[in-house]
Amino acid sequence: MPGEAAVSDSPTTMRSREEVEATLQVAKLEAAELLPTVQCLSFDVRADAAECFLLQLEPELCVELEAGRSLVIRGDRDEHAVLCSKDKTYEMKIADTSNTLLFIPGCETPEQLGSEKPSILYPQIAGFSNNYWELRRCRPKLKKLKKLLMENPYEGPDSEKEKTSTNAEYTTEDLLDQVQASEEEIRHHLEVLKACQIQGRWRILDFDYEMKLLNHVTQLIYTESWSFNRVPLSTCLQELVPLEPEEMIEHILVSYGKKYISEDETYFEMDEEKICRATAQMLLQNAVKFSLSEFQEVWQQSVPEGMVTRLDQLKGLALVDQSSRPETIFLLNVEDLPEDNQGRFNSLFTIKEKWTEAEISPYIQP
Repeated sequence: MPGEAAVSDSPTTMRSREEVEATLQVAKLEAAELLPTVQCLSFDVRADAAECFLLQLEPELCVELEAGRSLVIRGDRDEHAVLCSKDKTYEMKIADTSNTLLFIPGCETPEQLGSEKPSILYPQIAGFSNNYWELRRCRPKLKKLKKLLMENPYEGPDSEKEKTSTNAEYTTEDLLDQVQASEEEIRHHLEVLKACQIQGRWRILDFDYEMKLLNHVTQLIYTESWSFNRVPLSTCLQELVPLEPEEMIEHILVSYGKKYISEDETYFEMDEEKICRATAQMLLQNAVKFSLSEFQEVWQQSVPEGMVTRLDQLKGLALVDQSSRPETIFLLNVEDLPEDNQGRFNSLFTIKEKWTEAEISPYIQP
């Protein structure tokens, strides 16, 4: 600070030029080496450390705030707080500093003062702190999202009639309030989970019901001799609405296919890998371990005709045990593993003592 002077506890103290010069002599500073403007600091009577917090922001987050967008702190009482922008999540940690940090509204830097004529300014300290919040980019904590939605999976319209109104259901605002992730990260994961909105509430489909819907679509494709690359939406709805709600038929097409328009008609290109992967999950979910050769045979027979199954379609979903004789395969879904690094590695090495890079990569890349 230009022309340093002692900080006073009284906001009414006004140092004279003589007092400033005397202070410089005690500090063994030459006035000629300093800027001519001196700032004498004093504490405002309302200054309170408990009311002031410092947050260290990377330039990208500063741009967000300057553009008028918000940053949100999320976390329940038993969770470590995170800060979220629209599309990123940051871990918050308190960093201590050996120096007391002063908040001085209107305090001017040497660059702002320039070389004006000699003067004395009397800025007041509005607050102070001995620490600040440090932000570090982290993975969004999305495991809770699936946990919340699995409290009340959607099993179809018939099952809904038997449920009570006390069953847990969540709006977008509810999820934003409870899940420690940015809005874009939450919306992306809702797509990954193949969740859908039913009467304004987010629901995840019961896996058996999801497979039932998918089977209706693949059977219709087989019956109509359609190409899996050109499945007409209008005909699907017309044929299958007597069996299931229209929005569910379209949702399963969106979940397992890619939508496109051709000649003013809406079509879907079905995703072979997603369908093969879901079929494998259906076969493996009720078995502790499955003979690999037997599984591959049953798996190929279970997918729609014309589709080809491959083990690389099961990355992050199932693991082959090559040490057993005969070789076996079992369900190991990356979504069921702990989110933190240490917990995930502990879990993986409890399942298996030795891993090849190819085996472990799908479980640590996310």
